[in-house]
Amino acid sequence: MKANRASFPLGLCSLFLSASANEYVGGNREPQAPIDPTKYKAACPDYKSYAMRQHPPYSDGPLGLPAQRPSKYCRTFESPLVEKVIEYMNTKLEDRDLARIFENAFPNTLDTTVRWHVDSTVKHKIGKKTWDPKAWKGPQSFIVTGDINAEWLRDSTNQLQQYQLLAKKDKQIYNLILGAINTQSEYVIGSPYCNAFQPPPPSGLNPTFQGDGDQVHPAYENSFVFECKYELDSLAAFLSLTNQFHNHTESTEFMNDRWFLALDTLLEVLEAQSKPTFSEETGAHQRNEYTFQRQTNAGTETLGLGGVGNPLNGGTGLVRSAFRPSDDATILGFLIPANAMMSVELKRTAALLRKFGKKTLAATILSWGQTIEKGVWEHGVVQHKKYGKVFAYEVDGYGSSIMMDDANLPSLLALPLLGFVDADDEVYKNTRKMILQRQGNPYYLVGDDFNGIGGPHIGYRHAWPMSVLVQAMTSEDDEEITKCLGAVKNVSLNGLIHESVNVDRARDYTRSWFAWANSVFAQTILDLAGRKPHLLFGKGAEPYQLV
Repeated sequence: MKANRASFPLGLCSLFLSASANEYVGGNREPQAPIDPTKYKAACPDYKSYAMRQHPPYSDGPLGLPAQRPSKYCRTFESPLVEKVIEYMNTKLEDRDLARIFENAFPNTLDTTVRWHVDSTVKHKIGKKTWDPKAWKGPQSFIVTGDINAEWLRDSTNQLQQYQLLAKKDKQIYNLILGAINTQSEYVIGSPYCNAFQPPPPSGLNPTFQGDGDQVHPAYENSFVFECKYELDSLAAFLSLTNQFHNHTESTEFMNDRWFLALDTLLEVLEAQSKPTFSEETGAHQRNEYTFQRQTNAGTETLGLGGVGNPLNGGTGLVRSAFRPSDDATILGFLIPANAMMSVELKRTAALLRKFGKKTLAATILSWGQTIEKGVWEHGVVQHKKYGKVFAYEVDGYGSSIMMDDANLPSLLALPLLGFVDADDEVYKNTRKMILQRQGNPYYLVGDDFNGIGGPHIGYRHAWPMSVLVQAMTSEDDEEITKCLGAVKNVSLNGLIHESVNVDRARDYTRSWFAWANSVFAQTILDLAGRKPHLLFGKGAEPYQLV
């Protein structure tokens, strides 16, 4: 039975809806005459509203899923190589509904979230709108998360991940990602404790202000920062974006003065946030460099004890994170998935620096990575009476631990994808078993329509499809993987991946347009296409590699 289809309001933007249908890959209709994109750009529909409705042509699968790509005249970035990947998947994927979601999801970041991109240095302006003449050099890219007009370091890194594989062969993608590295460098230099940022000053785009009245130290500029929740994984994401790019292109073009300054700034944060609450020498209280307080009735949106959070012990080797990748406050500040990710990315960065001849800096960064890794194994692994040795989600170094997992990445479930452990590691296997059961993870949610990991960010009844996709990517079991893909497909009736879904009522979801989740879906399909092609393309199928 095909899904119900809601219509989009008619008007000038119907021009683009019809154009989108004509441009459908594999469709039978001929394209219309070319349209001048500059003339009609203002007529492009708001994608947040567009994504909430269903548009033809519909997939040939049982769900009849809609096409959700905007007209090419409304897309924010285009890559011919991306279109070739979509065409291949449309031809080869046996499940026509999965093919439609991939067609919508794989290019979603390019189609809808590249708010600003330039391939070369923006000239320094004279007058009121000025910026540091040393800043914003080379390509720049401002990638928003979706329905919020701001760039999260973590989200944008994940949004671009599936395109990293194409960067060596596609100069446009190469420059887009190089620009993202350069832009993130400026964000880290300017406000290293912040998680989400406004459009770069040279873009000329207007900032969006939240108006939450946050009291944060260190202070930041509202026109530069959208939100300033200190999250360790955001800084790890900056390193990850760089390491992925170098791994796939072998380029070191990003290694300029600004990138090295960002790296130095990151190390200063690690130093400050590895200090305990009380001096190990005197026992006296030490004020943390970062504090955050928000006027709110939601406990997950602020930090207690004067904006610092609960006490943390010394001598652990771990680094504090005030907030989780969900943007929820940590309970115990040593967030294990974030520390694990940081340790991996530091060690990868050290290897890169050695190749570049920066041996002293490489040794310093390697030492940081090894110290944090040791801290995760010594303090982040606890004995569970049912599951044995497992990774805790958060610890404080005093012996307390939070036993759970959250859907947002990095997570405990994603530790093999981060490169911290192999999927067959005994502690990880115990942990995976624990967090995929209601008895072991308070945020593993089960309902009539959907099962998966959620988190306090949305509540007790909404699981995140992202967690089920990570479950598929960390499994070797064909039956489990197939079940995960089917579960996500069946709650994606608008042809896109939502942030979260009510486990008892799939049509109750959050965020029609969430580029990060769509990227994780695309990454899952590409992973399985190379690792288990028979599950997607049929028995005896050859592995598919993008490059």
